Amino acid sequence: MLLILVPKETNRLHFTMQLMLTNLLGLEINYTNDLSFFENYDGPKFSYGVPVGERFLYVASNGLLFESKIYARELRHFTFEGGLVFFPVKDKDSVLPFDPFAASFYLVSRYEEYLPHLRDNHNRYMALGSDAYQQGYLHKPLVNIWSVRIKNILHKWFPDLAFTTPVYSFIPTIDIDAAYAFKNKGLTRAIGGIAKAFQNRDYDEVRHRIRVLFRLEHDPFDTFELQMQLQEKYNYRAIYFILLADYGPNDKNCPYNNRYFQRLIRYLADYAEIGIHPSYASFQQPSLMVMETARLSKILKREVELSRQHFLKLSMPETYRNLINNDIIHDYTMGYAEVAGFRASICTPFPFFDLDQDSITNLVIHPFAAMDGTLHDYMKLTPQKATETINELIQEVKKVGGTFIPLWHNPALNEVGNWKGWLKVYIDMVEEGMKQ
Repeated sequence: MLLILVPKETNRLHFTMQLMLTNLLGLEINYTNDLSFFENYDGPKFSYGVPVGERFLYVASNGLLFESKIYARELRHFTFEGGLVFFPVKDKDSVLPFDPFAASFYLVSRYEEYLPHLRDNHNRYMALGSDAYQQGYLHKPLVNIWSVRIKNILHKWFPDLAFTTPVYSFIPTIDIDAAYAFKNKGLTRAIGGIAKAFQNRDYDEVRHRIRVLFRLEHDPFDTFELQMQLQEKYNYRAIYFILLADYGPNDKNCPYNNRYFQRLIRYLADYAEIGIHPSYASFQQPSLMVMETARLSKILKREVELSRQHFLKLSMPETYRNLINNDIIHDYTMGYAEVAGFRASICTPFPFFDLDQDSITNLVIHPFAAMDGTLHDYMKLTPQKATETINELIQEVKKVGGTFIPLWHNPALNEVGNWKGWLKVYIDMVEEGMKQ
């Protein structure tokens, strides 16, 4: 049992210590604000925020974990032992010149997303406004790195203290925004697509659409057999997120009641985990998610517990509260659309902390680090450069025993048009990701 002397106990404190010391280091912890009890305790211990002199291990606090308000804070960055840190503390007895617990809480709680900020044309928090992007540490899982630093300090003071650290893992995830390019979308949409191609005088597309509809050519988005072959070859289990919305400007999957689409979903469920992909429209109308989740549950004949927002539309804390109200237990939305990296500066699943309500929830956030559209459309990388970027992120995750989660879409595996050469990117990622 690791005993921690604190000035008082708060939900912010419990959340952060549980994450960094229990979840990441495997330590059983307890708290006290009784100095006499702390001094007489024979086991491993340290003081957080309570000066105890040189005899005991002491980490100074900047106060964030003992507050409940949300307000703009000056982070004051500086370099320590070769890495960027913030929240400096001025206490010569502190074993560290910064508060790693407060800094970790700031990042993982997404504190900055509760403050006034710019949003993009999809009403999303912009990576460019984040501290991680502006200070150049978006590619670093700082929370995991700081946890390792704390482990080394504790081991130096208490050599017999036993740690259980996370083991690296790789979990590919695939969003099905559009299972098929042309087929199984209904007669009206099929005729409309052909008419539009005629109007644009794109006769090659007209022929292609007709041949696909008559099953004379393969639908370019139908890469699912290939995905299953790769899954079997490399022995991984993917997670699929299915869009089951009514048709709209940004929700264009097959009709949810199409029997071929439903057959595909059940086929994938035999070999992978399945989650809901809440529609673009549900961001403004949360009640739509109830309907969409019920559709998936009916198709699968079981409860739906996994989710990822379509277009990564995430607003703190409303989106996560809506997921909780819909009995979602695991969410995979935590990542940026416009740049690769670690949005919450962590590469390990963690519970959602609702800053507004100052409460720890049961919703588990699984951060992803790279998306095909990010690399291809936003960052404009070549396949070779995309592979290099992915590999660099994978190595960062492996160093700290985290979980590397990429986000892919079925059309990005078709080797057609703009995606030519990107199947190799995916395969190279899988090969590197599966190495221990």
